[in-house]
Formats: sequence, C-alpha cells, structure tokens
Amino acid sequence: MLKFVIRTVVLIGVLAVALGVLYHDRIERLTAVNSLFDPGKIDANFVRMPDLFFSTELSRGAGPVSVLKAGTPIAVPAGYEAWVADRAVQAVIVLRDGEIVLERYYRGTGPEDRRISWSVAKSYLSTLIGTAVDRGEIPDLDAPVTAYAPSLAGSAYDGASIRDVLQMSSGVAFNEDYFDFWSDINRMGRTLALGRSMDRFAEGIDSIAGPPGEIFRYVSIDTHVLGMVLRGATGQSVPELIEERIIAKLGLEQDGAYLTDGDGVAFVLGGLNFTARDYARFAQMVVDKGTWRGERIVSEAWLAEAMAASASTAVGDLQYGYQWWIPSDTDTSQPGHEVLALGVYGQHIYISPQENAVVVSLGADRAFQDPGILDGNIEMFRALAAAGGE
Repeated sequence: MLKFVIRTVVLIGVLAVALGVLYHDRIERLTAVNSLFDPGKIDANFVRMPDLFFSTELSRGAGPVSVLKAGTPIAVPAGYEAWVADRAVQAVIVLRDGEIVLERYYRGTGPEDRRISWSVAKSYLSTLIGTAVDRGEIPDLDAPVTAYAPSLAGSAYDGASIRDVLQMSSGVAFNEDYFDFWSDINRMGRTLALGRSMDRFAEGIDSIAGPPGEIFRYVSIDTHVLGMVLRGATGQSVPELIEERIIAKLGLEQDGAYLTDGDGVAFVLGGLNFTARDYARFAQMVVDKGTWRGERIVSEAWLAEAMAASASTAVGDLQYGYQWWIPSDTDTSQPGHEVLALGVYGQHIYISPQENAVVVSLGADRAFQDPGILDGNIEMFRALAAAGGE
C-alpha cells in the first residue's frame, strides 16, 4: 500500500510538472491578465503588452520616417503638473499645425516605448472601415453584418446592420464592467489570454438587450464584429490592411504591434501598440482631413460621417459617431468639431480642427472611471490645444 501511495504521489507530481511545461505560456498569460492593472505593475505592463500576450508585429514599411518638426513650445496650463500626477500620465504630445509644441514622458517611460492604447484602437478600425467604403468593398452600411460575417447567423448579432454596430447600437447585451471579474469584458480578456478564438466568443453571444439600431450601448465586442465584417469584405486580415492602408503611408518611427487571439486574429477593439509620436501622426492625418503630407489615406467624407454625433446617446452624455467620441458640450453643427478616441486607464487622442491641434495623452490611471475625471481630462486637452507660447 505504501509503495502504491508513493507511486501515486510521484505520478501526480510528474503530471503536474508536465502540465506546467505544456501550459506554461497559457498560465503566464492568464497570470498577466489577472495582474495587468496592479498598482506596482501597470506602468511596466502597458509598455510591454506584445510580450505578455499573443501578438503580431505591424511593419512600418520601407519608406522614410516622416519628420515631426519642433514648433514654438507652449506654456503648460495651470494645473498641468497636478493633472499629470493625479491621472498617472505616462506620455503627453501636443501638435499644433503639425509641429510638436509639447512632448513629455513620465513614470519611467520614454519616447521609444510602444504603448497599448486600448479602445483608441476602435477609432483606427473606423478609419479602416472608411477605406473599405471608399473602395466600394462595403457599399452599404445598412447591410446586415451577417452578409460579410455569415458565422454570426443565429447569434445576437443576427439582424444588426454594419451601421448599428459602428454606432454601438447593436442591441447586444454585454457587461462592460472592468472591475467585475465575471463580466463579459473580463471573460473576453481571459479568452484572449488563453489563446482561444475571439470569433467563437462573438458567435457565442446570444443575449439581446433591445432591438438593433435604437439605443446606444457601449459594447466592445461590437468592434470585433466590425473586424469580422472588414475581413469578410476585403479578404485580408486587419493587420495586413492597417499596414497597407495606414501605417505604410504615415512614415512611422517604429513598427507597431497588434495583440491577437490564439488564431492570430487581431484584437481590434483594443490591441494596438505604437509610440506616442506615431499615435500623433495618425491624429494629425485626421486633422488634415484624411491626408498625410499630401497623400490621401481615407476620404474627407468618411471622416465627416464617422465623427458626426449620429448614435442615440442620452442627453448630457458624451456623444458618439462611428467608433469616435464627441464631448457632450461640443457644437456639432459646426464643421470640423472636436473629437476624441478614448481608451480605458487613461488613453486619449484629442483632435481640435479649430486649433489645428492634437493632444495625445497615454497613461495608467486606475481611477479613470471616477466621476468628473473625463470632464477634467477634456478641459485639460482643450487648454493644451489652445495654450500660448512659453
């Protein structure tokens, strides 16, 4: 009996070691996602995400780097230093007239770091959708998503149009609470960490909160569905499309990276990693109405449509277009109004065509959801965009 017990214990030990070796990467990624936002780790994690999860490199291409010239430095607005500290800001870049007028890095990070932008990636995907519309690959935004992603038939997305999903009005029920371990958004994060399929995750959603097209509900998995539509319409992967249609034309300083699932499918709703300067190049392209140094990337008509406050948001809330945010007090009747790309934990691209300015602010703000924080951020972005010289 004793020998049997010893053999059993040894066998269990050997199996445990074998499983540990076999699933080491999965265990490591799951550990990473569960400690991703810990106070002592969040800053370092946000600048090494492609090392923590499945990812694919995004080649900047063979072209020359497009130089961002130094402009007349601005004087930082009152309260800037306190804002940087309180909001755990890692990087700030302000461009005016396409020139750098402020560039600063904090919390042990620097200009060479590639930073996760979380849901800022949604606005990049909106721009890619725009290129597909421009080319006639998606001729009708009111077509059902199942026309391009037939595997969604029978899911909660069956009956939703591409426009519905662009406006976060799919009608799908999805818990977006980042602080609830069992929420849909966190289950999705574990799907990513374990190398499972994001497509299968989307296809398995069957709960409906209301009819599609009626009410705005922020549902991050909607953006993954847009990625499925884009892949179906073009026959290319999203990394291939973003390299070809955006990155190669912007003259980035460094390669980027997309987080992916275990099938190599890009995490389009929040997996982009670029340097702060390279995010600024994308933002300036938007200010320049879809062109970069004279080359057309996406049509001005698409940007105007995508950035219109077209979703049925509640009165007084932030307004929404096609994966872009509009501050609630913005006069959207004016052409070229201000817009925002927003990501959790303090990722922002603020665009002010009136000031011909952009503000890129990237951080590790664990209090990003607290009341008044976003309003305070927008106030600071406006002040930075309008600031005078030192």
